[in-house]
Amino acid sequence: MQKRAFIKSALTLTAVAAVSPAAVFAAPEVRKVKVAVTAGPHSDIVTKAAEVAKRDGFEIEVVEFTDYITPDTALAEKQLDIAVYQHEPFLTSFNKNKGADLVVAAPAVVQPMGLYSNRVHSLESIPQRAQIAIPNDPSNGGRALILLDKAGLIKLAKDAPALPTVIDIAENPRKLRIVELEAAQLPISIADLDVACVPMNYAVSGGLDVHKQGFYFESREAKFALMIIAARRDNVNNPEVQTFIKYYQSPEVADFINTKFNGQIRPAWVK
Repeated sequence: MQKRAFIKSALTLTAVAAVSPAAVFAAPEVRKVKVAVTAGPHSDIVTKAAEVAKRDGFEIEVVEFTDYITPDTALAEKQLDIAVYQHEPFLTSFNKNKGADLVVAAPAVVQPMGLYSNRVHSLESIPQRAQIAIPNDPSNGGRALILLDKAGLIKLAKDAPALPTVIDIAENPRKLRIVELEAAQLPISIADLDVACVPMNYAVSGGLDVHKQGFYFESREAKFALMIIAARRDNVNNPEVQTFIKYYQSPEVADFINTKFNGQIRPAWVK
């Protein structure tokens, strides 16, 4: 269910008159870019990139959203220049459903989805008829079902689409009760659930303890775990977009990610 986004301008960094002699990157003629993020880690990381860019006179305005659909909509409608919050399958689904032409500009971070619980701590201890919540958006809902399939908790139909839905569950030996909730609600609903499939950005922003409450995760090589920087086809090669990517993928931002998220999230451009 699409929710109304509450948009706030989280940070506006004013361009300075001259570039610092210690500038890492040469700022283009256009010295400003407007970037959509979701609340939590994506907002934190782009805000750090904005701090790095400020010293060179390049302004990154961070616009924060609380849902998954509105940021891409705003990007497609040219209200924004870039969006940083999604994986490529979500972008593909958005383009198909909305008739948009958004593209991958660069890799961002790796964020595996995981199973979290206050009640159980292993796959084996999940009881019969357990209530398991998954995100209610098509992309992450399908991702969660694939995760449950890989965990051996359900079996998806052989002809299931790339992004399955609950109707594609062919076998459910433990008679699990699948509940669909808005992704942002999963961390705060965990007390009422047996298990929740939570995207990493919401696990971190929702205060879940990955080590104590998390017990099964996607492979870090999974296509759904790789978050991307998205732009429109008509602006992806523009100087301001390419300059943003350079600041986002800077050593300072990589260090920030590794320090702040303690390995839960890692920079995708660093091997």
